Amino acid sequence: MKFEVSSNLEISPEDADGLLTMQGVNRELSPFIRMTAPSEWSSKSIFEWPTGKVLFSSWILLFGILPIDRHTFFFQAIDRQRGFSEASSSLTNKIWHHRRDLHRNGTSCRVIDTVEFQCRLPLLAYVLGPVYRFIFEHRHKVLRSCYNGGAS
Repeated sequence: MKFEVSSNLEISPEDADGLLTMQGVNRELSPFIRMTAPSEWSSKSIFEWPTGKVLFSSWILLFGILPIDRHTFFFQAIDRQRGFSEASSSLTNKIWHHRRDLHRNGTSCRVIDTVEFQCRLPLLAYVLGPVYRFIFEHRHKVLRSCYNGGAS
């Protein structure tokens, strides 16, 4: 399954960098989800993370408490100006491709999240697809509220 969610944000290039940190990710996911990360990675911008190798596994915590999945991070590409392409997996998903494209223009930025996933149990995709879409729509709602943005 595949879906896309996008927003236009009033954000400086420097502030747009904050969209690509574990702290930024967890701010977007809150209060529904929190992702763990070893301190070695949580304190670094995603721009400092290497590509082409498994980095670490993260617990996906429902409401920041209840473990519901284990996500293994693998980045294919990271570009400070354009975003990232992640090709990870989890206990639930055999394939998890998440691409965040950034289209910067002065003091504005269009953020596009494209997610494609394949559940290990195929029928589960029909349950999780709407849940994942809801979570990403929530992430963009948070972004728009923080950066005076609108849906694109």
